[in-house]
Amino acid sequence: MCHTLVVNETVDHRLRSAWTPEAGHAAALPPHALRWLADRIGPLTPSTPAAPSSAIAVPPSELAPEAKAALVEVVGADGVLDEGSERLGRAGGLSYLDLLRRRFPDGLAVPDAVVVPADPDAVQRVVDVCVAHDVGVVPFGGGTSVVGGVAALRGDKKAVIALDLHRLDRLVSVDPTSRLAVFQAGVRGPAAHRLLAPHGLTLGHVPQSFERATLGGFAATRSAGQASSGYGRFEDMVQGVRLATPSGPWRLGVAPASAAGPDLRALAVGSEGTLGVITEVTVRVRPVPERERYEGFVLRGWHDAMHVVRTLAQNGLAADVTRVSDVDETEVTLALKGGVVTGALRRYLSARRVHEPCLLILGWYGRAPQRARALKVLRAAGAVSLGRAPGEAWRHGRFSGPRQRDALLDAGVCVETLETATQWSRLAELYDAVRSALRGALDRPVIMCHISHAYETGASLYFTVLAARDPDDPFGQWERAKRAASEAISGRGTISHHHAVGVDHAPYLRAEIGDVGMSVLAAAKNATDPSGVLNPGKLGL
Repeated sequence: MCHTLVVNETVDHRLRSAWTPEAGHAAALPPHALRWLADRIGPLTPSTPAAPSSAIAVPPSELAPEAKAALVEVVGADGVLDEGSERLGRAGGLSYLDLLRRRFPDGLAVPDAVVVPADPDAVQRVVDVCVAHDVGVVPFGGGTSVVGGVAALRGDKKAVIALDLHRLDRLVSVDPTSRLAVFQAGVRGPAAHRLLAPHGLTLGHVPQSFERATLGGFAATRSAGQASSGYGRFEDMVQGVRLATPSGPWRLGVAPASAAGPDLRALAVGSEGTLGVITEVTVRVRPVPERERYEGFVLRGWHDAMHVVRTLAQNGLAADVTRVSDVDETEVTLALKGGVVTGALRRYLSARRVHEPCLLILGWYGRAPQRARALKVLRAAGAVSLGRAPGEAWRHGRFSGPRQRDALLDAGVCVETLETATQWSRLAELYDAVRSALRGALDRPVIMCHISHAYETGASLYFTVLAARDPDDPFGQWERAKRAASEAISGRGTISHHHAVGVDHAPYLRAEIGDVGMSVLAAAKNATDPSGVLNPGKLGL
């Protein structure tokens, strides 16, 4: 995700926070892009720069001395960090509102300490200490939550710690016969791929947060990756989990399938740190593909695009990466790219009578027979092949979008994403309802959408919204828009396909899972965390 503020240059490099930019991640916007934006969404008011940590008032730590001493006994003095800059570095995630708070520091929920255990057993002991001293615990991996999932909320606790899991960074074991690997929860996406490479294996899970997010975070939020059509969502990959809970250690997953009662592993995966702290994840792995091929096509209009992707998905012909942009997202892609090549492409499409182009990106990891059959479907639908260049361009730039948010915020743009999913029969209705809600809540917005996760029964919708930021009420501007979109989604689709619930989606969870479902969650919470120390306020718990 994007990064905006160096919290403390003297902090150990291993303690990089969600606020800390990493080398090479700047993504400036070219002048023609800024001109295009101002023309589409209205005059822009450049932003206040991200505030230096010295300018942000950090409240004193409320962690009691006896609680701190007990934590130091578990993780050592260097594992309990309570300086203001270190605590500030774990204050929130990477939503648009989180990033605004870096620029307009007001209302930040700052943990009272950052605790950094070195292994799963130490995590359990830290949880035990927090139960004994009634201290809240917010598990913190990559810090990429965009729904308030890592906000340092206290609930009814006087103090709360951020439990930083970055030292849980080991590949514990690999079973090539069973194609299973056991990772500690703090391993980040790129590290997982590096650790598996010598074994000729890959995880195949590459969400847009890949560079920063951790495997524990993937499991805790039921993450979906860009290659989900081929590899599945992360919960499909998880074969076992180990958790530290206030009620004691909890291990799940002993066989590839089981009829030994309800699937409690599925209960733990997606629990967002409210039922236990995930410390290890056993995942299904696959051989590294011998060949990867990315290519681009243009489809004729959004309804035809949805129909083509549905046909591919329902006939087992979806590529490992299957991503189709609506007319607006395609237009923005072309407008911001600009240049001679883009002009030539526009003329070429016009000559082919493609007046509402929708860009389709397919990424194949082998699977030549399926690709050949998929191409027949595309030809029958009148798709225009653009060759491999657009696919390769998407692959090389697929992590650049979140990085560009800093440049957009600098320019005075309100930029945020939201996502949902529903059945194919309701997808067009949901698409129209969300767009209508956002248009009603914002002045002259650009609303883009794509499908990047397609199933036999339905698909996801991923919206990106651009609007001129309201300089008088920047927080309320997006809060109202998100509320309008969420109300449009509720009853038509899921409130979250892969961003999780956190705080932002909690008000809509009951409508989706019902009163009985909320009671089941509350009962599970009471069983594993009777004193309520784990991630207060998340998942509506």
